[in-house]
Amino acid sequence: MDKQGTTDFGYQQVKREEKARKVAEVFHSVADRYDVMNDLMSFGVHRLWKRYAIELAGIRKGQRVLDLAGGTGDLAGRFARMVGPEGEVVLADINASMLRRGRERMLNEGLAGNLRFAQVNAEHLPFPDNHFDLITIAFGLRNVTDKDAALRSMYRVLKPGGRLLVLEFSKPVLPGLKPVYDLYSFSALPLMGKLVTGDADSYRYLAESIRMHPDQPTLKAMMETAGFERVEYYNLSGGIVAVHRGYKF
Repeated sequence: MDKQGTTDFGYQQVKREEKARKVAEVFHSVADRYDVMNDLMSFGVHRLWKRYAIELAGIRKGQRVLDLAGGTGDLAGRFARMVGPEGEVVLADINASMLRRGRERMLNEGLAGNLRFAQVNAEHLPFPDNHFDLITIAFGLRNVTDKDAALRSMYRVLKPGGRLLVLEFSKPVLPGLKPVYDLYSFSALPLMGKLVTGDADSYRYLAESIRMHPDQPTLKAMMETAGFERVEYYNLSGGIVAVHRGYKF
């Protein structure tokens, strides 16, 4: 975000207040086919990425978890089973359509007991200080308008000893991978989006938003600036995706 109050929306520069609306339009458009597209786009590998993030979380029974940009509940559902009835998981999303899909899915899976649902903006989390043992945000941080503000907000609501996990598309580090990945992202993804959801533009934005997202070392530094310590990241699939983990002490 620059000093003139503009920020990136894919490769476009838009007014700060417009980005949230434009991102909302993207996810309203794809919400009903979101899970299908995730499987198609990643050839099902997104499930392995999420499983790896869950293993890094180190969650225990009775703990309190906030899953931001929780979408249709892939992480929240797993965490709800792990923390048990004495724990609590908040599935949160800024987008009403995605939150509705997540609520429907969790209820259908019989997971309402220790799950709460909240429509929130990650930049201004409406929770008390020092409240959560774990915060996760999977494939959502790149859509946040002010990432620094969001990271500070997450830090505030984490308990001392708590940790943040950011699972996000990142920058390929495997030699020769980038041109192949670019070809797939800008050719196959929009076509797939058009065929499955009737919306090529949203998946073109997806490819662009990934390229505009901070790379692995930059995001690590942003987390440290927000107050997180012992920040480290793990590259998955040659750096196409990375998991960043940081602690509040």
